[in-house]
Amino acid sequence: MSAIIEVENLSKTYITYRRGHGFKETVKGLFRREPVPVKAVDGVSFSIEEGSVCGILGPNGAGKSTTIKMLCGALYPTSGTITAMGQNPFRDRRRYVSDIGAVFGQKSQLIWDIPPVDSFMMNKAIYGISDAAYKETLDDLVARLSVADVIHKPTRVLSLGERMKCEFIMAMLHRPKLVFLDEPTIGLDVIAKANIRDFIQGMHGRGTTFLLTTHDLEDVERLAERVIIIGGGKKVFDGSLADLKHSLGEKKIVDLTLARPLTDAQAAGLTVVERKSELEITLEMDAAQTTPAEFLNMLSGRLEFTDISVKELPMERVITEIYTK
Repeated sequence: MSAIIEVENLSKTYITYRRGHGFKETVKGLFRREPVPVKAVDGVSFSIEEGSVCGILGPNGAGKSTTIKMLCGALYPTSGTITAMGQNPFRDRRRYVSDIGAVFGQKSQLIWDIPPVDSFMMNKAIYGISDAAYKETLDDLVARLSVADVIHKPTRVLSLGERMKCEFIMAMLHRPKLVFLDEPTIGLDVIAKANIRDFIQGMHGRGTTFLLTTHDLEDVERLAERVIIIGGGKKVFDGSLADLKHSLGEKKIVDLTLARPLTDAQAAGLTVVERKSELEITLEMDAAQTTPAEFLNMLSGRLEFTDISVKELPMERVITEIYTK
């Protein structure tokens, strides 16, 4: 499968200015300010395959939003190159934006006081969509998201979930090949999140490429085939979800319900991750050091328990460990 995005040694440096404190330093700063370079993105390289769903993760201030803005063509990089669909996002911006879509969970494209269907007509005119293509695409998207009645109500009276569905229609009307998603399910309830995720999976099945930035790790687990993690402006991980989970070794989480409280002697040599109560504890097991069968035999000889479950490391734990490192 060919690459739809190629990024080589991408960097972005901002210039801020150091401000003094006190009256004397403040007056001095009016005439001469000390510039301070801030490297938001530092030599990042990766490629995205056409038709894939890739999650770009990182803590606040890590550089992921700056990276996405450069990929969209909204920011000019300090150095490095970006090629997306054979185009330069910032030099070929007019042609490039006709092939991309964007959904930002904290920024609406819809006009507040008119129905979404009127906003859709505005996008139809902007992108020069033919009447036949517009009707075909709109009917398809409205049916997929079950918003036939919703699109005729003023945007201001819609629920957050209804509004986000209409945001997706707004972004997909011109049938973009590449879609950028920034926190697309933020603030949504469980049902609305499921609907949005189902829609993304459906459009992905039709060949649309998605780049997803989010702090909701369930979005990543449900949607992404690959994850890129950026920390301190640098790429710190690039691989599949399976690779991400194995990046900390073959560790597993063991939840135990005990018959009687755990003593210090019994806890010796065990990695106790959490004590939920006197009788409920969570242990960590390294499958590279001992097999699950051996670990369970050891527990049976040392502890008396009434229930046990063995699970993979939760995604939050894996991501936190990588951020910390």
